[in-house]
Amino acid sequence: MRVIFFGTPHFSVPSLQRLIDHPEIEVVAAVTQPDRRRGRGKSLVPSPVKEMAVSANLPVLQPAKIRKDQEIIDKLQSFGADAFVVVAYGQILSEEILGIPTIGCINGHGSLLPAYRGASPMQRSLVDGQEKTGLVTMLMDKGMDTGPMLLRQETPIELLDNVKTLGARLAEIAAELLPETLLGLASGKVIPEPQDDRQATYAPLIDKGEYVLDWSKPAIALHNKVRGFYPGCHAQWRDSKLKILCTAPVGDEYWGQLPLEFSVLEHDWPAVKPRLKKVQGGPGTVVDVVKNIGPIVRTGDGYLLVRQVVPAGKRMQSGWDFANGSRLEVGEVLS
Repeated sequence: MRVIFFGTPHFSVPSLQRLIDHPEIEVVAAVTQPDRRRGRGKSLVPSPVKEMAVSANLPVLQPAKIRKDQEIIDKLQSFGADAFVVVAYGQILSEEILGIPTIGCINGHGSLLPAYRGASPMQRSLVDGQEKTGLVTMLMDKGMDTGPMLLRQETPIELLDNVKTLGARLAEIAAELLPETLLGLASGKVIPEPQDDRQATYAPLIDKGEYVLDWSKPAIALHNKVRGFYPGCHAQWRDSKLKILCTAPVGDEYWGQLPLEFSVLEHDWPAVKPRLKKVQGGPGTVVDVVKNIGPIVRTGDGYLLVRQVVPAGKRMQSGWDFANGSRLEVGEVLS
């Protein structure tokens, strides 16, 4: 089976590798986003998919706007591909492109469709506090993730998962399902199943304004936002931006979902909690600094432990190193 692979970020790489390694599949080309300027030197950096494709001696196509690039469309037709496989490519394919391969265009989508159609399914499922998600392979059509479903696999979402850890799991699931999907679709063993549009929900692109933390929200909502929008969320502290990378809601309803490092805090919680309530101040107030763990912040409902941060102009630090190094005091406010 001749396949052209469309993808860009690290999430796409396991799928491309699995297809390259499969004895019944020949990847004849890769399509990815153009090189981007990154870092302080603003040097051009290739996408992870391009790096892998080059290492595998595959032709690489990098159109800026694939829908309008007739030269690229003609090139895609010239490969005689049986299927296109799309995993987090980053551009919308036109109906003309979707109609090129004989079997069709297969997408690996990071949600349990028809839930979370759109650009940020993993992020939105975390922000919404979902307890499970998964990966669905589907036949692409002209709609936004509306095509018939092929194979699916679920995975639980743990309390301390973020988009990086969840994405790594879903990337491996995609790599497992795509060869089976391709060969099953070609042989007739995999039957397309239409989506129920009445059950559809959407995962729109993330707006930068969503990264700001509102401490009047409940602790669990703030935690879900931090892990869903990792590593973008931030607050203000001492008139500077403080990026908050990792948190944990603390309290009796969460101890069973937290790792052993929290056992000391859990043991002391009956004595600690009354002390926290005595600290004056509204949401965003630092009510305690737990030695070797980090600061605890009051929210609109409950308490949030700050586990990992990036202060302005500095490198990533643990919550404890940040509190200790900056001499963070109880009563200070994150706004």
